[in-house]
Amino acid sequence: MQYILIADDNQDITDVLSAYSKKEGLEPVIANDGEEAFRLFEKYNPAAVLLDVMMPKEDGYEVCRKIRAISNVPVLLITARGEDFEKIMGLDIGADDYIVKPFSPSEVMARVRAVLRRMTKVEKDVKTGNTITMCNMIINLDEYTLHINGNKMSLTKKEIETMWTLAKNPNKVFTRDNLLDSLWGFDYFGDSRTVDSHIKRLRAKLDAVEHPEWNIKTIWGVGYKFEIEED
Repeated sequence: MQYILIADDNQDITDVLSAYSKKEGLEPVIANDGEEAFRLFEKYNPAAVLLDVMMPKEDGYEVCRKIRAISNVPVLLITARGEDFEKIMGLDIGADDYIVKPFSPSEVMARVRAVLRRMTKVEKDVKTGNTITMCNMIINLDEYTLHINGNKMSLTKKEIETMWTLAKNPNKVFTRDNLLDSLWGFDYFGDSRTVDSHIKRLRAKLDAVEHPEWNIKTIWGVGYKFEIEED
């Protein structure tokens, strides 16, 4: 049985999301505050997590940070506020998606399906080869780590997956839609700007360490590729 953790202090929301989760074959586990959410996460090891941002005791951001310290399970943040800086903060701490209230329960479940499919794809990649060594870079998808010149980079789970996707296919051009489908899932409701802002933050982190032999190159009007620099 697969569990889904639903954390929100609004019972009407937990009730409707529980009902829709059961239709998806997921067993809901309900938390009404942040501390209870993390305790239940450790107890049930759910397949996915729906976290309200504004919760008593600990907010959703703090719970997400604690989950990310021990697990790569998909986390979807839910909030009544949709400002860009809050979305960016949520993604930077490791959330897989960001849902703004009011929402359609069927849309939420579509996003849950999308992240679960993506996780299944990543797990298949791990089984077929969990490490990429490229020039001065090593990506380990088992440990979700990326090292450049022996230095461990401080990257989010999504940033590791982005580098894995690009570096596994050197010099292949990925359109923004390709990356949205691969990294966020076919049912993701965002747009290409999500990819652009994500790549921008990833580049800023990577550029803190020299990597003259490779780069993430923008193909204007198309997308991005992992390019090996020629001598």
